[in-house]
Amino acid sequence: MKRAGSVFLVAILLVSGLVCLGATGTATAGAVKLSYANFPPAPTFPCVQMERWKTEVEKRTHGAVAIDTYPGGTLLGAKEMMDGVIAGQADIGNLCMAYQPGRFVLTNATSLPLDIPDARTGSVVLWELYKKYLPKAFDKVKVLTMFTTAPANIMSKMPIRNLDQLKGVDLRASGGAAQILKAWGANQVGMPMSATPEALQKGVVQGLFSSLEAMKDFNYAELCRYVTLTDTVIYPFAVVMNMDAWNRLPADVQKVMNDLGTEQAEWTGNYMDNHVKDSIAWSKKTYNVEFIALPAAEKQKMNGLLQPITDKWIADAKAKGFAAEAIVSDIRALTKKYGQ
Repeated sequence: MKRAGSVFLVAILLVSGLVCLGATGTATAGAVKLSYANFPPAPTFPCVQMERWKTEVEKRTHGAVAIDTYPGGTLLGAKEMMDGVIAGQADIGNLCMAYQPGRFVLTNATSLPLDIPDARTGSVVLWELYKKYLPKAFDKVKVLTMFTTAPANIMSKMPIRNLDQLKGVDLRASGGAAQILKAWGANQVGMPMSATPEALQKGVVQGLFSSLEAMKDFNYAELCRYVTLTDTVIYPFAVVMNMDAWNRLPADVQKVMNDLGTEQAEWTGNYMDNHVKDSIAWSKKTYNVEFIALPAAEKQKMNGLLQPITDKWIADAKAKGFAAEAIVSDIRALTKKYGQ
């Protein structure tokens, strides 16, 4: 009996120890569970930043939050992301605002041809623009961070060395990039990025207009052996959270996520720019891709065709009640500030 009592006492002490361990926050059994939906494949940069954000939140909250990530549209697709998060189908979602230009008018102004030089600059400019204007398009969600792609370039199956060779060429593009191709005389073809490799193989399109990490991430370098460097336009992204899910979080967890907003925007921009450099080097080495730098006079001619796009956006945005000239002026000023 004495031995049995000792065993019983040891068992009580072990259980007590486990309870105490949970109380210190080092165990995650009682963690707040959150779902994070994303639409591109896992290796792409929007999903890389998602995994980094998840890791940082879990680490900085000492296990009080556990985040399950869903890349590749397994929980929500690209165009249903915003409404899906509002409805609570996912607690958190990453969306590309260029896919809904009429809905995200203000933030999509960053995809105008305003000479944003890289993803790091674009990401910080976009985030600062959002914080200044707090557009009503995001009233139903908590915005956690924003970021952009690197500038778009032409990836093609044939060399394009001037404006004349671009006219009539079928290229995949979306958002503001579509307007740019039209201004240059190319034929913009809208389709998901995931459908583009097959379209290239079948000759439905002769190339695409996007940021150059896609050469490696989607293996476009195998099909597009030429890149014409235009460095023209970026795509803006936002990470948003269901408002009810946000309001349920403890104040200290909310602070961790708020404090990560600017840091995550800049981290993602830097990651994207470095990833583009890696993609370019990989494309040259693996497939001997030719990167075509346009002559200065040709680049100036192409840029001159794009001013009407900005003018039209200003007129349309003003008609919808936006301070359009001020928004464009702010983007230019912020680009100058952070682009240095």
